Amino acid sequence: MVDYRKKWIVLLSVGMGVFLATIDGTIVNIGLNTLVKELDQPLAVVEWVVLAYMLTLCTFMLSIGRLGDMIGKKKLYIAGLAIFTIGSGLCGISPNIYWLIGFRILQAIGGSMLMALGTALVTEAFPSNERGKALGIFGTLVSVGIITGPTIGGLILESLSWHWLFYVNLPIGVAGVIMVSRFVPESPLAARQKFDFKGAGILFISLVSFLIALTYGQHNGFNNAIVLILFGVFLAAMALFVRVESRTAYPMIELKMFTNRMFTINLITGFFTFIVSAGITLIMPLYLQNILRYSTSITGLLMAITPVTVAVIAPFAGSLSDRIGSRQITTMGLILLLIGYISLTSLSAETTTIGYILRFIPVGMGVGMFQSPNNSAIMGAASRENLGVASSLLSLTRTVGQTTGIALLGAFWETRVKAAANITVIDNITTAPIHAQIAGLQNTVLLGVFLVLIALSLSVWALIQWHRMKKTRPTAESQN
Repeated sequence: MVDYRKKWIVLLSVGMGVFLATIDGTIVNIGLNTLVKELDQPLAVVEWVVLAYMLTLCTFMLSIGRLGDMIGKKKLYIAGLAIFTIGSGLCGISPNIYWLIGFRILQAIGGSMLMALGTALVTEAFPSNERGKALGIFGTLVSVGIITGPTIGGLILESLSWHWLFYVNLPIGVAGVIMVSRFVPESPLAARQKFDFKGAGILFISLVSFLIALTYGQHNGFNNAIVLILFGVFLAAMALFVRVESRTAYPMIELKMFTNRMFTINLITGFFTFIVSAGITLIMPLYLQNILRYSTSITGLLMAITPVTVAVIAPFAGSLSDRIGSRQITTMGLILLLIGYISLTSLSAETTTIGYILRFIPVGMGVGMFQSPNNSAIMGAASRENLGVASSLLSLTRTVGQTTGIALLGAFWETRVKAAANITVIDNITTAPIHAQIAGLQNTVLLGVFLVLIALSLSVWALIQWHRMKKTRPTAESQN
């Protein structure tokens, strides 16, 4: 029998680690210009401080989720917090860009343990009728961490050196290790199984190929021969992975999980929304600083509009999904998100502070309404012995979505800026004429609108299927 008496302290303890891991995925974004100047390196090299972190997160999470189900989630989570905290301190004392990138990889190994297992630990701590509310609050921490990174980074860089982007993690990391050790209960283990090293290796090759292809393609074009070869390796390795998993006795991922259409659609729609949010989060500080001429600190505060709105909306959306089901709430969230991104297409060099805020409030409302019910539905569809895998799949769609968004929307933005400026080669895209940067921004947001529209279409289809299922078989599964 699970003891739910410590559920809120478990949520707080686990949330501290996941907040740190997510915030570090974006906190450096606003400091890229500072690192270029301080470390005397081109932007293409400095970007690897962000990309190396995301690449490592993505490639380790599923293996960590599987190990968590096998040997215990709590012990791996504590190890992850310790590694992440040590990595943060080492990043802060890095003497040059190459040491910094290396220590970011170490930091991300710890972060992958936190991201893979955090949602599973929270799901275990709460009864099913409070899962949506709990994951709503937990999802708020994740969203706030992702989007607030530039805000906190801006405030730090306004008065301190770039080293404090990493030192700020140390006290929270130490406190998190103590709290998780004391308050989080041990997780039930899956039946004795063997780890699928073959499947893990194939999956690693597949993900690495995909993510490097995205990163390389961002700067060299997605029609580049190397990029196309890497995408080919990704597809071939993924096909081989599915074949191996379907034949092994102890697979990395139980493929039958994906026969639940709602589970699969929830993962896909979440993936699309994170592509868009990460791409917009990458570009928006450049717009605020280079075009609207806001200071770093004001830019950081304006970037907080979305996470503050998410923090208000997400717990209510999660609680509502506990009572009426998640499908209607996620669809409404995507509608609001679509409205918000459509309004961003009108951003210009004359946009006022109030105009900026009013455009981003619907974005925050949409994220808040969509994410927590969506996460609750995904975790509710997984069996208890596969919670670690489900949690890592949820985090993987988020981090791969972010990496894809940074690469895809970042490259698209640069391409559209060059086209608007009628320039084929430029050393620093932020020196392009203002009108070209505005045109590139508006075109990129339009691409984001299209991707959210795809997610909304899938969600509407799932909502129709949900209503049909409810009429014929009103079970708990159909509530998801």
